[in-house]
Amino acid sequence: MKPDLLYTNSDHETLLSVAHNAISHGLTKGVPAAVELGAYSKPLQGEAASFVTLKYAGSLRGCIGTLQAVRPLVADVNENAYSAAFRDPRFLPLSHGELSGLHISISILSSPEPIDFVSEQDLLGQLRAGIDGLILEEGYQRGTFLPAVWESLPDPRVFLRQLKIKAGLHPDYWSSTLRIHRYQTELIDRE
Repeated sequence: MKPDLLYTNSDHETLLSVAHNAISHGLTKGVPAAVELGAYSKPLQGEAASFVTLKYAGSLRGCIGTLQAVRPLVADVNENAYSAAFRDPRFLPLSHGELSGLHISISILSSPEPIDFVSEQDLLGQLRAGIDGLILEEGYQRGTFLPAVWESLPDPRVFLRQLKIKAGLHPDYWSSTLRIHRYQTELIDRE
């Protein structure tokens, strides 16, 4: 299955620029830059969900996003870039000195689709390493891993265990009420 969202290289460069500007503006003004929708291509004006991941000196520095399309993609990237830099509760707000060495990547999410399974083994057999991002839900607890997380957790069993932990569950937790959705991403990453 391919992601249902495809963007041009020009759109990719524009989104990376929007993310960088949101962070730069945030450093000087304390808020993300305003987004004038009419200044962007029609695809970037369409609603889409995204995650913005920040790395500094090769280490994660922030990652914030949305799982459902609720606003225009360009506005989603703008807000998520600002939030990844200044609102990720795992990190202190980004400093001026970190901006020049900051690596920004953007993941545009396809629409999440439920996975039907009868057991944990059945679920594990359906996971596609390196392709699927997962959303795990149990009651009010929820966690997600982007497909890029497969790079550091390539074993499906370990991937799922760590996702359970991220959602606030025990790594061995299992229930017939557990819900799993999969999605793919279009990754925008300037090397």
